[in-house]
Amino acid sequence: MEPDVLGPPYERQTIDLGTDDEGPVVATVVRRRAERPTGRAVLYVHGFVDYFFQTHLADFFAERGWDFYALDLRKYGRSLLPHQTPNFCQDISDYFSELDAAAKIIRSEDGHDTLLAMGHSTGGLIMSLWADARRDTGTIDGLVLNSPFFDFNASWAVRRPIAAAAARLGRRAPHRIVPMGLGTVYGESLHADHRGEWTYDLAWKPLAGFPVRAGWLNAIRTGQRRLRAGLDIQVPVLLACSTRSFRGTKWHDSATLADAVLDVEHMVRYAPRLGRHVTLARFDGGMHDLVLSGPAVRRQVLNEVGRWAEAFLAAGPTAPADPAPTDPTPAGPTDADPTDAASIADGRGLPGNRRPTDDRAGTTASD
Repeated sequence: MEPDVLGPPYERQTIDLGTDDEGPVVATVVRRRAERPTGRAVLYVHGFVDYFFQTHLADFFAERGWDFYALDLRKYGRSLLPHQTPNFCQDISDYFSELDAAAKIIRSEDGHDTLLAMGHSTGGLIMSLWADARRDTGTIDGLVLNSPFFDFNASWAVRRPIAAAAARLGRRAPHRIVPMGLGTVYGESLHADHRGEWTYDLAWKPLAGFPVRAGWLNAIRTGQRRLRAGLDIQVPVLLACSTRSFRGTKWHDSATLADAVLDVEHMVRYAPRLGRHVTLARFDGGMHDLVLSGPAVRRQVLNEVGRWAEAFLAAGPTAPADPAPTDPTPAGPTDADPTDAASIADGRGLPGNRRPTDDRAGTTASD
């Protein structure tokens, strides 16, 4: 390990992944050790137009005895090389090699006996498919999904026939730019130079994102269809998301109290497809990256993740919980939806034996 751009106590290690059609490829593991390690570790994977900078998340786990590892995937953040197309891939499984390598570092080289995987947004989709593909290997012991990218936040026509046409283009001309993008609302809600509280590298995480390529779109759509057809993840899963989505393209203060990137109802709809042991927790006022939400909400999110890990991964003693927020309306899992309580596990309350339908009659979610 060598020093990381975040400074002490963060270290990083480069994973050599050979070459692809653009040249050399690497991924980067960032490590933050706990002062009193317990043999447990977290492996965190970021979302699209993202990289690891959420040090308060690492601090939360380290204070509880978990060594924290974050993986900047190939062509993202620390791993983005000058000759590469930012954030590009042509198949989700391309990422499995760096996930395997990171898990080997954590398990074999650093000697951890418990590994909790954690993925945000596109990282949640990637980690779900990887956990399913490695379900018989004992690689991970649990999976936390933070607002996972299970479907595109668009109308049925865009999500299905138009996306299908763009995906076909991706097989012929993978680097072709397609007219899709994130907009700037979410980025404005995060960065301290605009309307947020966080400081991060805008070269690695620009406000409006990077251009969307047809090959990437095909890879994501293919992975989402695989997930919606049903996975068989063998370890306990916690899926966490906001209670609402923000769909405006212009700034409004409500963007700071909702998921301004994805449709949270897609996450709820497809949660039963992950496996037989799924817990769903929704947070009122949560943003797309729940751990970047306002202080009261992110305290609730982190404490809920900590309680879940203690319950399902035999996590042992935990640090004292943060004091309850003093806001008149505390954030946390809501009781309005019977699928929203963190006590739902093993599929209780989830329509696990019923195939959800999409927005149009007669169309299944895997179309």
